[in-house]
Amino acid sequence: MKVAIVFNHPYEGSFCNAILNSVMTGLRLSNHEVDLIHLDKDNFNPVMSSADLKAFRDKKPVDPMVLEYKTRLEQVDHLIFIFPIWWELMPAMTKGFIDKVIFPGVAYDYVNDSSTKMKPLWNKVKGVTMITTMNTPGFLYWGIFGNAIQKALMRGTFWKLGYKNRKWISFNMVKMVPSEKRIKWLNNIQDRFMSLK
Repeated sequence: MKVAIVFNHPYEGSFCNAILNSVMTGLRLSNHEVDLIHLDKDNFNPVMSSADLKAFRDKKPVDPMVLEYKTRLEQVDHLIFIFPIWWELMPAMTKGFIDKVIFPGVAYDYVNDSSTKMKPLWNKVKGVTMITTMNTPGFLYWGIFGNAIQKALMRGTFWKLGYKNRKWISFNMVKMVPSEKRIKWLNNIQDRFMSLK
């Protein structure tokens, strides 16, 4: 299986980076092929310009990096996102990836010219997994702050695109938990992706 990981965290000592290493180790131990899209190291520009908006209407992206990602993502069987939740939302590069790569003519098209119903263009993709970290307790994130990632990405983006196999793994209160618990989380995530089918 070929798996793409879209990763966004600028600090190499972050728990997100530790998660990335565990995910990649698990996948490679099961002989999966991994394509890492590291938005920070790629210096991905998340800003939608006027040219990008015209391209959205024309279904023809103009950002060369988006065109490169399109080619790579057309080849994958599973898509994984790893990023932190800052102020209840994803970082700018992750949001920019959604804006500029989950794009008509790249990730999806419409069923017909008069329809708002979408059909995915990444026809090999059978599942999408979101892995996030945050310091907020889960019950506050879901109950008080509105569960933005679930609403915006899991339902608002990937449900609309028609992907039925969607999973969200959320690591909460990361700064507050003891190192032993973080190590256990990392071992569990490695095991989980060793058994990815």
